[in-house]
Amino acid sequence: MEVMQVLHMNGGMGETSYANNSLLQRKVISMTKPIMEAAVTALFSTATGTTFQASIAIADLGCSTGPNTLLAVSEIISIMIDLCKATEHELPEFQVLLNDLPGNDFNTIFSSFLPRFQEKLSEQMKSKNGVSTMLPCFFSGVPGSFYERLFPRESLHLIHSSYSLHWLSQVPRGLEGNKGNIYMARSSPPKVLRAYYEQFQRDFSTFLECRGQELVMGGRMVLTLVGRRSDDPSSKECCYIWELLAIALNEMVSEGLIEEEKLDSFNIPFYTPSPKEVQREVQRQGSFSVDCLEVSEVNWSVFDTDFNPNVVSEDGGYSMAGCMRAVAEPLLVDHFGEEIMDEVFKRYRAQLADCMSKEKIAFVNVIISLKKIA
Repeated sequence: MEVMQVLHMNGGMGETSYANNSLLQRKVISMTKPIMEAAVTALFSTATGTTFQASIAIADLGCSTGPNTLLAVSEIISIMIDLCKATEHELPEFQVLLNDLPGNDFNTIFSSFLPRFQEKLSEQMKSKNGVSTMLPCFFSGVPGSFYERLFPRESLHLIHSSYSLHWLSQVPRGLEGNKGNIYMARSSPPKVLRAYYEQFQRDFSTFLECRGQELVMGGRMVLTLVGRRSDDPSSKECCYIWELLAIALNEMVSEGLIEEEKLDSFNIPFYTPSPKEVQREVQRQGSFSVDCLEVSEVNWSVFDTDFNPNVVSEDGGYSMAGCMRAVAEPLLVDHFGEEIMDEVFKRYRAQLADCMSKEKIAFVNVIISLKKIA
């Protein structure tokens, strides 16, 4: 599997699109708002020089597509507007750089969501400043892997990434013997767990090295990853979501719908680090200091929270299965073919619904706020 060519969320605005199945990810972005506000405020209070006063460059890495794409950017700009008004600073121009892999549906971002975003931004300027004016905000799409250099040296002030960095640059090598699994699991051999961790180390270190070159000194970065609290990388809190999908796929193998060899050669390029593992790589790489490191949780069914009280799910497994289909389907289609996808996710939905009817399970989020120091 060539991950960089295959990995992307389901595009468009259809029933199985990421745009219509990413409420959970939206909640996570909203939950990290206080950390983002602290990072933007710190950047504003310490920034000097005419370059920053004239313009600020913001990059969103792994922006995906849909209504969530511009949510963090909207919050960052709103915070900056309030800071400038409170301190009587002239509002800078904003350069917004939206990055994802080349297969991402950038067209839907720029045709469907950017115009609405600009309208809301103008309304916000009018309500806060009493003046109807167009905010100087310039958008660009930047296709490419964030495990490589994406921007000129010292050209960025602020980087945001949410629910992207747990994706690896490639499927780790050395996963032979992970029979019947599609990810780390309780039955995985130790060498499989080690291979996944070592791939995460290489990738995250490369990411930090690249961003260290692209950020200005004192620049900030706020990252949110799916992670785990446990020291055990095969713990239920981080692996169960994929184990349930593996059960659905194994059922289809037993019924002759999928070849066993086909299943055994499929592995998800994903790693859920612990806070210790994230911090260890930051300290080892050396370009950043840690301003904040927190762990939070979000229920598999976002409807179990008060985030959107007007929406009721008849079947908790449906919303989660839809979310996971929007995320994982392109990888599965590339390996197994498109014709069996409805059956795969019908069975996966049943597994999720059964699990969620018996217990409440949450994704663990690792949020880290960093400052460029070297």
